[in-house]
Amino acid sequence: MYRSNGNFEAFARPPKPEGVEGRRAYFVGSGLASLAGAVFLIRDAQMPGDRITVFEELELPGGSMDGILDEHKGFIIRGGREMEAHFETLWDLFRSVPSLETPGASVLDDMYRLHKTNPSTNTCRAVEHRGERIEDVQDLTLTPKAVEELLTLALTREEDLQDKRIDECFGEEFFASNFWLYWATMFAFEPWASAMEMRRYTLRFVHHISSLAGLSSLRFTHYNQYESLILPLTTYLEEHGVTFRYGTQVEDVVVERRDGKKIATAIRLTAGGESQEIDLAPTDLVLVTNGSITESSTYGDNDTPAPVVTDRGGAWALWKQLASKDPDFGRPEKFCENIPEANWTISATVTLTDDKIAPYIERLTGRDPRSGEIITGGPCSIKDSSWLYGFTMSRQPHFAAQDPDKELVVWLYGLFSDRPGDYVQKSIRECTGAELCAEWLFHLGVPVEQIDDLARDSASTVPCNMPYITSYFMPRAIGDRPLVVPEGSVNLAFIGNFAETERDTVFTTEYSVRTAMEAVYTLLDVDRGVPEVYGSSFDVRVLLSALYHLNDRKPLHDIKLPFTARIVEKAALAKIKGTYLEELLADANLL
Repeated sequence: MYRSNGNFEAFARPPKPEGVEGRRAYFVGSGLASLAGAVFLIRDAQMPGDRITVFEELELPGGSMDGILDEHKGFIIRGGREMEAHFETLWDLFRSVPSLETPGASVLDDMYRLHKTNPSTNTCRAVEHRGERIEDVQDLTLTPKAVEELLTLALTREEDLQDKRIDECFGEEFFASNFWLYWATMFAFEPWASAMEMRRYTLRFVHHISSLAGLSSLRFTHYNQYESLILPLTTYLEEHGVTFRYGTQVEDVVVERRDGKKIATAIRLTAGGESQEIDLAPTDLVLVTNGSITESSTYGDNDTPAPVVTDRGGAWALWKQLASKDPDFGRPEKFCENIPEANWTISATVTLTDDKIAPYIERLTGRDPRSGEIITGGPCSIKDSSWLYGFTMSRQPHFAAQDPDKELVVWLYGLFSDRPGDYVQKSIRECTGAELCAEWLFHLGVPVEQIDDLARDSASTVPCNMPYITSYFMPRAIGDRPLVVPEGSVNLAFIGNFAETERDTVFTTEYSVRTAMEAVYTLLDVDRGVPEVYGSSFDVRVLLSALYHLNDRKPLHDIKLPFTARIVEKAALAKIKGTYLEELLADANLL
């Protein structure tokens, strides 16, 4: 497997690997990584679809990318994926998956056209004081000390950040900034999270620093991502003959060592209460999604909190079983154990059933929730909320089954689970759906005397408890996540956000698809480059723009950092006058 950039390989069809027709492939889990991997096997490795099987412990595919209409509870989403233009492997995937909405178009075509007619922007990135927009919303409010801390982190080697927390690298000034508010609520970082991952995010998304307040860099689907992304994928795969086995728990993958090689020889599973074993040849492939952020999710309703479950579930049990065989298979306990109490575990889906609450959303965003266009364009964060509460409202209807004249769907989340609310004097875990809605209405500025009635009578709210939702960001060391294809592995790969690839960032659709492509191309020696991670951190134009925006759009002579002082010396400025360097600085508004 090798990486590439540019268009030369972007649309190439690689030659068929020798003997691929006689191989079989098994995916453990049916999340985005497995579905993408199956597409790459069919499209790029030219494996017949009827040679591919996907095992899933639940009764439907999609993993963490869900969106369902529960006949008892109503509409449910556990989150929404924020995508951007430089998700190179994601768009490589969806250019080949037919749309279910537009005849003759791909899923990528649909998203492209939708974004062109209704691009993402957020007119209300943060509020405080019960529904007032913060005055300096466009400013990142980083002090020179905080900017220097961020630059120091970016310049630190990854190996020197092993097991370090973010709050070991930054002081109080950084955490008081709008930058941290936007960063944390957009990506779900906590102060205790991995400094190593924070560094990766800083380098990976440095080109978005200029748009943190407006979120104009994001791309969103028409409906929820289950209907807009997962259903087209599963339809494509089923039409190519791929077998999906639901209600199937893989308990173990038997791995033998021969002459320094690791060879998967059998899959042990339970289906319908019966144990089964599938023998594998060395030419058969096993691709495992190890771990899960939505494992053991539970749901409440308007009158009942979501139960707190400590069972680690099948995904974590399988990874632990595999890791016990070989240290190269990672350390799952680093991610699923000892998660701090001050973390994000609860989200909620609010279905508004009349028009009494919608005016408060329109007042904040300046957008009609029934317009069919993006409303918040990403998170609207409540700066002074003790839960660090926030909400998002995508294009409506968010589900094809929604009644567009009556129902609106909003997603709520809170990043701190160990504190009482500001209106509801309980921790977010203890709240019923109506109480979660009431806390949101309080921060929207709804008159206090109306809050409880509106939360009960004008909305139906489904709480969801996700005990492992922040496990991607647990402080980690090199080797805690297994390589996509471990050293010496002949036919076993790990895919998804708990597998290790270079430079890219977890908690993204891109990471899932990238690891799947790397696994398929490596195991089958597919002669096509995996598009490399977008190199924005190597682009001097992007870096200068980031410097400008990190310092709240100040020119160089007003930026009080040691290295900028040297740049703005008269002698230095005289040296670059009339050169391309002066042009670059001017283009970045630094001169």
